[in-house]
Amino acid sequence: MPSTLTEATDPWCLRPGEAAELLRGHPWRRFVVLGDSVAEGLCEPADGYPDLQWADRIAAELRAIRPELAYLNLGRRGLRAHEVRATQLAGALAFEPDLALVVCGGNDAFRSAYDPDAVDAELTAMVTALREAGADVITVGMFDVSHSPAVPDALRAGLGERMRRLSRHTRAVAERLGTLHVHLTDHPLVADPSLYSSDGRHGSARSDAVATAETLRVLATRRPA
Repeated sequence: MPSTLTEATDPWCLRPGEAAELLRGHPWRRFVVLGDSVAEGLCEPADGYPDLQWADRIAAELRAIRPELAYLNLGRRGLRAHEVRATQLAGALAFEPDLALVVCGGNDAFRSAYDPDAVDAELTAMVTALREAGADVITVGMFDVSHSPAVPDALRAGLGERMRRLSRHTRAVAERLGTLHVHLTDHPLVADPSLYSSDGRHGSARSDAVATAETLRVLATRRPA
């Protein structure tokens, strides 16, 4: 039977007025996003949940508090971590952000030859440059897409191990560099099939709604009291 949940009734999503309270008085005026398809926004529509993609939703919630907020999304599908740095970091720095979201490494982890140290080096370079330029940086441990029903059984265990390793490494980089880290990999819903799209690589609109809630709750830890 199809789920009857909507964002308004989903216990893992934002409650009415929660976003405004979480972001009340936030300091950010220029928000940039770097990354792959997760950053660009390729989530699959789901009944009862808005089609506004995750990064765009974060920008909209920030802008609801500060209408003058400038927003630039550089995310492009299919990129590995080194390609994100090579093609997006310079443009991100030129934008002069005070808040940056960096999400990458998933396309690396989809490969059996995934090199966590190489991805760590790319993420470290991006976060360090953005932090030195004065931006707060958001990093993400992504939902483990190996739980998607569309992932072939023969690939599920290996993909899951690599996705969890990517998440552990990303969290270690975040702790070392002092980012605002959103950890979704161990979320209570991670094995719920409704979070994933039919392509076996991306999320659904529900996953973006849940990720938005978790991201805003992390951002709330950095705003003025």
